[in-house]
This record gives sequence, C-alpha cells and structure tokens, in this order.
Amino acid sequence: MTDQPKRVEVTGSNRNAPLRGAQPIGKVHPLERFEVTIRVRRQSALADIAPDTLTAKVPAAQRTYLDRAEYAASHGSSQADLDAVAHYASAQGLTVVSVSKARRSVFVSGTAADYTRAFGAEIAVYQHDGGTYRGRTGSLTVPADLAPLVEGIFGIDDRPVAQPHFRVKVAPHSPGVVAHAAAASFLPTQIARFYDFPADATGAGETIGIIELGGGFRPADITAYFKQLGIKPPKVTPVLVDHAKNHPTTSNSADGEVMLDILVAGAVAPAANIAVYFAPNTDAGFLDALTLAIHDQTNKPSVISISWGGPESNWTAQAMTSFDEALQTAAALGVTVTAAAGDSGSSDGATDGKAHVDFPASSPHILATGGTFISVTGDTIASESVWNESSGGAGGGGISDFFPLPAYQASAGVPPSANPGAHVGRGVPDVAGDADPQSGYQVRVDGHDLVIGGTSAVAPLWAGLIALFNQKLGHPVGFLNPLIYAAPVKGSGAFNDILVGNNGAYKATTGWDACTGWGSPVGTTLLARLQGGAG
Repeated sequence: MTDQPKRVEVTGSNRNAPLRGAQPIGKVHPLERFEVTIRVRRQSALADIAPDTLTAKVPAAQRTYLDRAEYAASHGSSQADLDAVAHYASAQGLTVVSVSKARRSVFVSGTAADYTRAFGAEIAVYQHDGGTYRGRTGSLTVPADLAPLVEGIFGIDDRPVAQPHFRVKVAPHSPGVVAHAAAASFLPTQIARFYDFPADATGAGETIGIIELGGGFRPADITAYFKQLGIKPPKVTPVLVDHAKNHPTTSNSADGEVMLDILVAGAVAPAANIAVYFAPNTDAGFLDALTLAIHDQTNKPSVISISWGGPESNWTAQAMTSFDEALQTAAALGVTVTAAAGDSGSSDGATDGKAHVDFPASSPHILATGGTFISVTGDTIASESVWNESSGGAGGGGISDFFPLPAYQASAGVPPSANPGAHVGRGVPDVAGDADPQSGYQVRVDGHDLVIGGTSAVAPLWAGLIALFNQKLGHPVGFLNPLIYAAPVKGSGAFNDILVGNNGAYKATTGWDACTGWGSPVGTTLLARLQGGAG
C-alpha cells in the first residue's frame, strides 16, 4: 500500500465556532458544487518591491509606485507556484476556473466531497436567525510540500462575514425611516465645505472603487440626486465579482449602504469615475472583490472605499493575513484604501464583554475612519465630539488583538487595550468625520429621501477627499497612514482634534485617540502638508 503524503495545517485556517446562535442541522450534500479561492504566496517580500510606499521617508508627491502590469509580471505569485497548486487541485477532482499572478489566486470549482478530500474540510449546514449557511470547523490541510505555497483557502465556509456600517436616522419612538430634516442633516457637499475640502478640485481623472457585499443602486436615483445638487452625475460602473449582482430592492436594505457610498463619494468628487464592486458577503467574496479592485486594469481605481466589516474575533487568521497582504500590495501600487471603523462603539457589537476593533479597518495598511457628531452654525462647525448615542450607535475604535503596533504609530500615544493583559496593538481609527445620524447625510435610496449616518459615510467621504488630493498633486497619495503620523502633517493643523466624548472603553484626548484618531480633516491644510508646503 502506498504511503499517504504527510499533511500540514494551512496556517491560520482554524475555525473554532459557528456564527453566534447558529446550530448545525446536518451535513452538506457531498455533491453540492461551489467555488473556492486559493491564495498563493508572493514571489518576493513587499519591502523589497517598493519600500518607500510603506513609510513617511518620501513625501507623497515624490513617491514612486509600481504599475499594475509591472506588478503582475514580476511581483505576484510565481508561475511555478501557481502551476503546483493548480496541479494539486486538478488531481483532487477540482476544476481550475482561472489563475491570476497579480491577485495571487487559483480559482477552483468542485463539490463538497472534493473539498473534503483536497483540504480535509469538515463541512455542515448551519441555521441561524438570518437563514442557513455552509460552514466548517477545524483547520484545513494540504500536503507538506504544498504548505509553503498556500497562504489561505477561502469559500468553503460561506457564512456572512461583514455588516454594513450605516445607520438610518429614525424619528423618536418610530421603527421606520423618515424623510430628512434639513436643520439636523446635511448634503455631502455641505460636509465638504465644513471640512474645507479643496474647492478647485473635482476628482477629474481619478476613479474611486467602492466594495459592496449586498444591495444595489438604481441609476434613476443617482440622476435625480445629482440634479438636486446641480451637479453632473458621476459615471458609475458596476463590476460583478463571484456571480454577485447589482440588485436593488427596498430602502431599508443594504441599498442604503450602496447609495450612501456612491452619493457621498460622487458629491465630494463629482468628476471622478466610480466603480462599484459587488461581491457575495463571504470571506472569499470580500477578498476577491478587494484583489480585483486593487488589480483592475480597466477601471484603475486610485482609492478604494470599504464600508463593511465585523469584529476581528469573527475572522480567521488566514483571512486577516491575506487581506492585509493585499492591502500592502495596494500601497505598492499607489492605491489608498479607506474603511469604516464600525458603528457599535468599543465593543464592535460583540457580546463577550470585551473591547473589539472592526476588521478590515484594523489592518495596519488601511486608513480606518471613525465617527463624530457635528453642530453647525452657518457654514462653520461650532463643535465636534465623538459620535456616541447611548442607544443609537457609536463610532468604533480601540486596539487590535491581532495586528501589532505598526511603526508609524510608535510615537502616537496608542494606549494599552482595555482588555485583560493590556497589550498595545494597532490603534483604530486613524482619522474621523461626521457619522452621527443626528447630524447625518441627506441621500436618496430607492426613490426615498433619507438621512443616513454611520462610519460608512466617513469612508467614502475620505475616499472622495483623497481623489481630490490625487488630482491636485497629479500623483496618488497612496498609503496615507505613515504620512499623517509624521511631520509635516502631524500637529500641523491638518485635523480638527476631537477632545470631547468616548466610544465606551476609550475617551477622546489631545492628539491621536482610539475614538477619532487624529480627528476630522481640514482639507486644504492637509493637502498643503502633503504637497510639502506651509499651508
């Protein structure tokens, strides 16, 4: 009898719990067919590819980036590694659908029985309040000689991994949505003026990528909204990932997230193109949308906005590692990625009594956006505080349990975690902006005029601002984090420092804090600092 090859656990692939409240109701049918993404290692360390894109050593206007074609040819996965993974998949009865050097992925299709044989997956059907999902427990394995090549395997488990981070303003004691009240809500163009966004920039020549894990948009809503603003509507292109669709339904669905993202980014940077990447709400769908957006040679976004996420404790280590590696690649390509920090305060909606930060906002290679409440007099912000309604949501923020403190945060005064052990890890968020529904954004969703808030609004707000910066600089700002934590930006008046409020476990304080980061933007001053000027 031939000896079976030694098998090794895929690092970080262990899943030790179902969704909260989910119960197994039986085994998955062995002939159920679905697609899986196998992520393959990079040919060389990113630090050897474009080291200056990850630090503040070079000003934004002087950074040099790889182009997408150059990266794909020289710095993605090696053809030999991709061939080895594809050969193994085929030998196990899986169909290789496609292979991407740039996205470092082998996309395969097969049955549940095929995946159990190939990766040792124990797959069952789970039922929870939101329906059913295909789930797995334990770790995935591959032959020992393949283990160094495989960074992660995604899609066997199709549980929903993220929530949209938006909140619709509701009337007191009312369960429904309400039309906007002008005295307490604002158009995105007004918010841009409050934050002194460059008035002589439109985002022309830039593309803003937006990742959505559900919902859809109606072109008629976009046309009507921008007619109200007196602005030519932006070009909005849906990009469909992993069989997802642009599928608008009703105004109390994820359509609210999709429209909030498009309308805020489009109003701030109306001449920018917008590419909306629709993907399934799974770890594979989310990752595939991110890697497609980063490496999209057709739309070529220079900034990507993400308004979906969930507590780090809900993610596998392989997912957080693979996302972060993709975001490092975005930095090498000059693509800025923004992400909402969450709408449930320092718990991030977890019920274990501990503090949690939201992922992917907690990746050290993403610009995490927190939330504030603004009070306005005329065209000026009279006061700004941490968004925290006792029963209506609060801006996310805190200390990562997974990612260590990045070098750029070494002197930011990141406090110990509120959790037992008081470790110091990646601090979230980096920046902030208006997010409280009580000072929310006037938008249009499925024919209804609504007021929506949440840190979901802040991610596209910053994405639009970055598109303006890119236009004015004639050059992508790229990975913004190291630049805003160092001179000449740090302490330069480029941010409105938020000094009042808390998000639960953490309080606002002078300088950086785990509620609002450095604070909300002073757009023209921040641009001047990135240009190297005095402002």
